[in-house]
Amino acid sequence: MDLLLWRHAEAIDWTPGCDDLSRTLTPRGEKQARRMAQWLDRQLPESTRILASPARRTEQTVLALDRKYKLHDELVPITENGAKTLLDLVQWPMAKGVVLVVGHQPCLGETIAQLVGLKESECSVKKGAVWWLRSRLRDGQWQTVIVTVQSPELL
Repeated sequence: MDLLLWRHAEAIDWTPGCDDLSRTLTPRGEKQARRMAQWLDRQLPESTRILASPARRTEQTVLALDRKYKLHDELVPITENGAKTLLDLVQWPMAKGVVLVVGHQPCLGETIAQLVGLKESECSVKKGAVWWLRSRLRDGQWQTVIVTVQSPELL
């Protein structure tokens, strides 16, 4: 299975009293989302399953891709068991095909860290960036392969 983890693009800062789920992308974030979406659209098969957090900033990010997607409450910004929740949702490593998840830190970084054998706090995903991971069975053992890491500034 291929799993792509796309962190939402740059959003307005959180302020006291602000509803975190309602925060929107900045103009820079909108540009980041468009650049990454253009790259992803050239890479992803039409059959890609796309899942996103219901936070406004993640939905704005995935809308730039202009493909069908599903919002999943399990992907809201969470700190406890986020990696396990995400991996269960996408059925890693057993699912077939390609899954794109648009979500948040620290969950995305913790998921990557778990899959590549780092400590949870050792991996952070830059705003608007995509990590592309692949599961494969080799000699009876599941392995995680890092296919690519892309940042919108480098596209």
